[in-house]
Amino acid sequence: MAINHAECIEACNRCAAYCDFCAASCLQEENTKMMAECIRLDMQCAAICRLAAQYMAQGSEFAAQLCSLCAEVCQACGEECGKHDHDHCRQCADACMDCVRECRKMAA
Repeated sequence: MAINHAECIEACNRCAAYCDFCAASCLQEENTKMMAECIRLDMQCAAICRLAAQYMAQGSEFAAQLCSLCAEVCQACGEECGKHDHDHCRQCADACMDCVRECRKMAA
């Protein structure tokens, strides 16, 4: 049995993992106060990515709407992470933007 939207599910799961790693890594940086917005968005992004993946895997009729919102959150997180020079932030920003593309395709 093939899972519909497998690429989007994979992008969401990958993004969630990178966001978790980025948030944990940001907490290890010297100036955590400067990283507060990045950490906040990482946590929100990871949560909605996991939820979107779950809805798609279940074939929910709400998956497209959730993916549309997921794309917005990923966009905001990716833009915030992109402001920082840390490798974990750059990798997270890339994963977020991949997820934005996949979620927008799914939601279309």
